[in-house]
Amino acid sequence: MVSMKDIASSCGVSIATVSKALNNQSDISEATKKIVRRKAQELGYFPNASARALKTNRTYNIGALFVDRARNGLTHDYFARVLDGFKVAAEECGYDLTFINCSDSLRQKMTYLEHSRSRGVDGVVIAHIDFEQDDVAELLKSDLPVVTIDTSFDYKPSVVSDNVKGMHDLVSYIAGRGHTKIAYINGGDRSTPTRNRMVSFYSTMEELGIPVREEYMIAGDYRNPVRCAELTRELLALPDPPTCIIYPDDLAALGGLNVFRERGLSVPDDISMAGYDGIDVAKYLEPQITTIEQNAALIGEKAAEKLISLIEKPKTTLVERAVVEGRLLPGGSVKDLTAGDRP
Repeated sequence: MVSMKDIASSCGVSIATVSKALNNQSDISEATKKIVRRKAQELGYFPNASARALKTNRTYNIGALFVDRARNGLTHDYFARVLDGFKVAAEECGYDLTFINCSDSLRQKMTYLEHSRSRGVDGVVIAHIDFEQDDVAELLKSDLPVVTIDTSFDYKPSVVSDNVKGMHDLVSYIAGRGHTKIAYINGGDRSTPTRNRMVSFYSTMEELGIPVREEYMIAGDYRNPVRCAELTRELLALPDPPTCIIYPDDLAALGGLNVFRERGLSVPDDISMAGYDGIDVAKYLEPQITTIEQNAALIGEKAAEKLISLIEKPKTTLVERAVVEGRLLPGGSVKDLTAGDRP
């Protein structure tokens, strides 16, 4: 069995340096850490988890609490990328990821906090859940290190996507191409991302001097192409339909795209559309959907860094909100009305 002494000998450093590198101590350089970790991987070194737990009073296990209304689980494109970014960053620091089970049978027996305790996790990352649930509030108010994603609280660190700037950039781009009749099918829930995007939509339209037509503002549903197809039909049936429809996300936008095609409408020649998230499938459509690509991997990475800092250095880790910007992908689904006659 490979030991830290073997790694130290191969790298030409002390056993203490190897220990610090593998435990992500701050008093050695990142370059040395990378060399030691690479050598440990090459030699097939596996730390004794029980011994390490006794020595550090940590299990090096992080819990992930992730539930969405539609129960999409890890098929949720955006959050799957967020959690993958989190997992990669956590594993680089020697931590494993455990999902906090929320099946109905188990949930009748223990709360999220109780399950976290039973799993012995050092901390929990929470993403895409109803934060108003009593046992979520219990977990947030406990002494267990917690970092939230896309929702912020005064007493816990968080990492959020910049939905305000994202929607501002999207609306500004659409309006810049001559559109004033812009509809927005929003996510239809009370989550922070939905509220921020809604506020940003209204404020950007006001900033640009474009009146918001309330018949164009519809509560939809995230990741629900069927529901968004129904709402698209309602918008097209209006006496004065919009020239561009913004959907809650790229997957939901596929429902609108199907409606356009079944009615013989060409995108963007006859109708324009835009999504949100920047999922892979939207990049390979023809035309490519105009969207905001959220930097999901970086959001996950920052959340891991913040949670591990909170676990290892609780007295010096700030309770703050980190904001990660996305970027506009212009695509080809928004017609430039400034180049000809406006409908």
